[in-house]
Amino acid sequence: MPLSFARMAIVLGLLAAVGPFAIDMYLPAMPTIAENLRASTAATQMTLTVFFMAFGVCQLIYGPVSDMIGRKKPLYFGLAVFLAGSAGCALASDIDMLIAFRIIQGIGASSVMVIPRAIIRDLHTGVEAARLMSLVMLVFSVSPILAPLVGSALIVPFGWRAVFVAVSVTTLLSLALTAFVLPETRPPEERVPVSLKGVFGGFAILLRDPRFMGLTFIGGLGMCSFFAFLASSSFIYMDHFGLTPMQYSFAFSINAVGFIGASQFSGYLGGRFGLARVIAMAVAAYTFFACVLFGVTAAGVNSFAALIALLFATFMFLGLVIPSTMVLSLDDHGPIAGMASALGGTLQMITGGAMIAVVSAFFDGTAKPMVSTIAACAVGAAILSVLTLGRRTAVQAA
Repeated sequence: MPLSFARMAIVLGLLAAVGPFAIDMYLPAMPTIAENLRASTAATQMTLTVFFMAFGVCQLIYGPVSDMIGRKKPLYFGLAVFLAGSAGCALASDIDMLIAFRIIQGIGASSVMVIPRAIIRDLHTGVEAARLMSLVMLVFSVSPILAPLVGSALIVPFGWRAVFVAVSVTTLLSLALTAFVLPETRPPEERVPVSLKGVFGGFAILLRDPRFMGLTFIGGLGMCSFFAFLASSSFIYMDHFGLTPMQYSFAFSINAVGFIGASQFSGYLGGRFGLARVIAMAVAAYTFFACVLFGVTAAGVNSFAALIALLFATFMFLGLVIPSTMVLSLDDHGPIAGMASALGGTLQMITGGAMIAVVSAFFDGTAKPMVSTIAACAVGAAILSVLTLGRRTAVQAA
């Protein structure tokens, strides 16, 4: 594998991990934050909801701007905003202030979600793009695997505010990588004119493309099921099952390992069977295990081991779905890759944020609301998979 390919995967993976790092590192602290700031569970979960909402909506700005002026300048701006929001979170004196600065964090973090995906499309398409995306996700896995452990290690001796200090340090590293390692992949001759008409015209093309929209929401519903897990898991694992913050971090990492491990096969399987078939098969398996998990929980089984095992299987197949849908949705839209990445990311994050709000509203201290949401998202993704990919996949197989 060429050094430049591996180096790009490392740099893009570390950049893309900045936003999730601010989520995953923060999860073990949520019960402590609720107690320290005298906030309700719903109010504390709102700090996740508003982050995802800002994270999603602002991609609509960063994506088109990066198509117009290049990829690096918007990254500098976004990382600077994210750094300011992280510092504010560390100094927050009440839950309302924390919510406000989490919004600022989300505004900045959206740049490092949308732009790395556009950079991948600048450089590669098809199976090669899937290979790079899977490698990016391998580096990206440092967040869901290590971040909760680091967060737990910081919370016990230094308190929850130390989490945001660590996030600030990570942001400074990302700024250095952007400045000194990341090349500009959108040369001036490939940039689109700066105009609102061009932006709205690009979005109109994407919104009228049923394949793009279908793939976006297949991946989006998969992400929603993971967001439901993010919003509820710390309270379920720690309050319901009695885990310590460190034990929770290890349990959380188990699911992350399954997700990231499976994602590494997306490029190989896509090259052998085609990305559309990989998505269809992975969605079917993801839905099967999500429904089994729902059935077991609905039957009254209150087993931590069963919950962990079935979540692992569910998210393992989701690890094939998300990177493959990201790549395939951008394949036909190279000239407006930033806009396509932005619109797809925005729709997914807004849907995910809304799902967190729904789960929070019905949260009862048990796993039932979370499991029900995961199963509903999986069924929705399966229906969309048949509608979006069924006909084309059947033709390819003939």
